[in-house]
Amino acid sequence: MRLLAALLCVLVLTGAGTCAWAEFRLDRSVDLGAVADRPQQGKGTNYLIVGSDGRDELSEQARKELHTGTAGGSRTDSMMLLHTGAHGTTMVSLPRDSWVTIPSYVDPNTGKFHRAAKNKLNAAYSLGGPGMLVRTVEHNTGLRVDHYAEIGFAGFVGVVDAVGGVEMCAPRAIDDPKSGLRMKKGCHNLTGAQALAYVRQRHQEADGDLGRSRNQREFLSALARKTAAPGVALDPFRAYPALSAGLDTLVVDEDMQLPGLLSLFRAMKSASGGGGGQLNVPVAGPGPGPAGRNALRWDAAKAQRLFAGLRKDQPVRADAQG
Repeated sequence: MRLLAALLCVLVLTGAGTCAWAEFRLDRSVDLGAVADRPQQGKGTNYLIVGSDGRDELSEQARKELHTGTAGGSRTDSMMLLHTGAHGTTMVSLPRDSWVTIPSYVDPNTGKFHRAAKNKLNAAYSLGGPGMLVRTVEHNTGLRVDHYAEIGFAGFVGVVDAVGGVEMCAPRAIDDPKSGLRMKKGCHNLTGAQALAYVRQRHQEADGDLGRSRNQREFLSALARKTAAPGVALDPFRAYPALSAGLDTLVVDEDMQLPGLLSLFRAMKSASGGGGGQLNVPVAGPGPGPAGRNALRWDAAKAQRLFAGLRKDQPVRADAQG
């Protein structure tokens, strides 16, 4: 979900100079053509939206203030499939703790072959970057990913601050030392740092990672509405800083063009404005055994129906998540 900065990229591209500047700045380093064992193309378009927790772009002080920890490298902090087609938009959260099959692979650093094995979904990125994550999502859903978009911590914080914050309403007080979020019951205009803590925290949620996924979708909807407001989209003192902040940590696939980002933005607005559905992948309970006790096991039958429907571009019901 930290891809949210892409929403602003397409709102301010009104001049040829700006367009050329943004085209030059876009990091199109993800080669989906290199992904192995891909499923057949279905109907409609599928975007994999990824929020990574890479800390390399953050100073030591920023890591401390944002409660991100000091671990090196990157992992996926949030993942969503966004499907667009003849029946509108469907946004499906893939909880990072989903207990899935990681396909077999060869470690590029050691040359060692690893058989397919069960693990949490967020392990895929750490094992092989965006390519392995896309392959894992495709393997477990049967959906072909048409486009990939990812943004890190710094870009997320920067874009929220640039648009003047985003209002969220908490049904109860939240005090989560791990994410650093302290929030009284009621509505608040969240800063970038507060918004990051809001979408990361899960220990205060009764349903853990599922609750976090729900918060991420709700925040995405709120940010989509905020960025589309004339007071933001048409104000260069807000729009351009947000665009710059987003492009600093935005990574997309090789075939993603600015019109594609526009389509992605419109799809997000549609999902948040009643023109589509928002749901979690159906789950049946925790993962099996000690290794999976903090994981989420998908409901195989319901998940298969959901993804089969998306592959055929059929309407899916909000109650498909169980």
